[in-house]
Order: sequence, then C-alpha cells, then structure tokens
Amino acid sequence: MSMIRDLRAAVRPSRPALRKDTGGYDTTRDPATSSAVVDCAVYRDGARVQTPGTLTPQEAMRLVRRDGGFAWIGLHEPTESEFAGIAREFGLHPLAVEDAVQAHQRPKLERYDDSLFTVFKTIHYVEHDELTANSQVVETGEVMCFTGQDFFITVRHGGQGSLRGLRHRLQDDPELLSKGPSAVLHAIADHVVDGYIAVADAVQDDIEEVETEVFSPGRKGTPRGTDAGQIYQLKREVLEFKRAVSPLVRPLQLLSERPMRLIDPDIQKYFRDVADHLARVQEQVMGFDELLNSILQANLAQASVAQNEDMRKITSWAAIIAVPTMVCGVYGMNFDYMPELRWRFGYPMVLGITAMICFGIHRTLKRNGWL
Repeated sequence: MSMIRDLRAAVRPSRPALRKDTGGYDTTRDPATSSAVVDCAVYRDGARVQTPGTLTPQEAMRLVRRDGGFAWIGLHEPTESEFAGIAREFGLHPLAVEDAVQAHQRPKLERYDDSLFTVFKTIHYVEHDELTANSQVVETGEVMCFTGQDFFITVRHGGQGSLRGLRHRLQDDPELLSKGPSAVLHAIADHVVDGYIAVADAVQDDIEEVETEVFSPGRKGTPRGTDAGQIYQLKREVLEFKRAVSPLVRPLQLLSERPMRLIDPDIQKYFRDVADHLARVQEQVMGFDELLNSILQANLAQASVAQNEDMRKITSWAAIIAVPTMVCGVYGMNFDYMPELRWRFGYPMVLGITAMICFGIHRTLKRNGWL
C-alpha cells in the first residue's frame, strides 16, 4: 500500500542534520482570547473539513456524529474548568482528565472504555555558550493524547513541543490521515522520539566537550581537570532526560505488539520502528550516565593527584630550607667555643657547605620527580 510505504516520509519530511537547536518556541494560546484551544478541526476522508468560522470542540463533535470522520482538538495548559466541558462531550475518564490538567506525569499508556490515554515527555535542548555548574541543558514539557474511535485530543504543557508543524504535514497527506486517530498518535510518538534523538546528539557533544577538558594536558603535560560542578550539572540533566525516555519504552511496546481496537493494524506495525528508535536513545542515555560517572571519578582522581603533587613540592622545599635553618640555629647559640668561630674564612665556608648541601638535596629530589 502506497500510504504505508510513504508513512515515514509524511511524518518525517527530510529531517535535517541533527543540531543543538532542536525545537522552537511558538505561540500557544491566542493572545486575543482566554481559550486553551489552540486548534480544532474535523477530518473526513483524510482532508480537513472547511467551516465558515472557528469550530468549538462541541461543534466539531456534532459534525463528526452527523457526517463521519474524526475530530482533532489541540489544547495548551487548560484549566480544570476549561477542560471539564470537553471531557463531558467526549466521555473522557475522570482519572485521565485529572492527569491531563495537573500535568507532571510520567510517560505512560492507559486504556479506558472507549479511549486510550498516552503521556509523552517532550525534550528541548537549551542553547548555551559555555557549560557551567548552573547551565540548563534540557527542558521538558508534556503532550497528553486522548485517542478515541472518532476523536483525538492533545493537551500540551510547557512552552515547547508544538504540534502545529506536524498537523500541517499530516494535512498534506490525506491518505495517511484517512487512517484516523491512530495515525495521528503514531505521528506524535514518532515526532517526540525524533526530538529525543536530536537532543541526545546535542548532549553527547556537551559530554565530549567536558571529557576533552578533563583529560586535556595542563602544565608539564599533566591533565588539568575541570570543575566538578559542570559534571554534576550534566548528570542532573541526563537524569531528567532518562526520566522522559525510560518509562516510554513499555507503552510503545504495547502499542507495537498488542492488538488494540483503537489502533489501525496498518499503523500498528510502524510503532515498532518508533520503539526501536526509542530503545536506541535509551541505550545512549544510559551510556551517558555511565560515562559521566567515569569522567567524574577521573576528575576527582586528578584533583587528588594534583594535591599530592603540591604536597610533595612543599615537602621538598621544606627539606631544602631545613638545612640552612639548622646551621643558622646551631651557630646562633652564642657559645664561646664553637668550631671555626674565630677563623677568617669560617663564615664563607659554612655558607658554601650549606649551599652545596641544599643543591645536592634539590638535585636528588628533582631527579626523583618531587620537584
């Protein structure tokens, strides 16, 4: 089927080379209104139904019940009162509605009577000129999806992760949209995981930069190390990344392996591809965590070695200074009868012997690598 062969091309049109700027901020709510609805449309036979004015969710559902098709409603950070009417109209389960309004949910897939409730964590890479102990590397948002037989509802939280471009791309492929809400769910899952791949590549660049800094030679060819705060900050950001990726593995496995009434069989097999990409990202993120642990241990070991080097140098100079200190202490006791005390060349002789001993100690310590 040509639609299936072109599915990935429709969802991922010519993905550009991965770069650190992996997502942009866009307007979400209409500033002229207080509505949480970003977009509301009815799709029939893969095409958007043109209406004279802006549809409300209730009007969209009436059109669907009368003429067929499905409704796709996008919301951004709705309040409980704003979402209550939509929840009643579409028969959404109260527990899923509560999760969608309150946000801060872990990725999951829940099945209710006539709908699927899916939570995705979106990840956005934060550009920074220099990584510091206070740098924010990733920002997270959420996309919650309600998938029904004749409706699809998205609830977004956070300033990034816009689905506007994805909606336009799907509208350009009527054959794909004709598969209904499950095609939209797959497109969003693929879009989210694509974002993970791009962010993972950007975070890897940061880790490689820190790794290079840790093992770059400093003075006299020894590693100069780096601020441990930078490594801890990266570990915190990688942990945030892991919280978005790891819990999503099981939901995508269910979507790709278990037959579901609301998921078109032609679409379901393509969830396997998304699950494979997510598994790759998960392995990459787990590797980041292990690599950062190794970098941190190496950095701490270098700090310990540097301290030992400093202590050896201090000890070496203390040993050298101890010689003239001892000689001056002996000749400062003011006894009447001391060796060479009245001799004309006694003073330069003592200075010469002291200097020779100090030079010999310095040479020995330097040869042994203490100086």
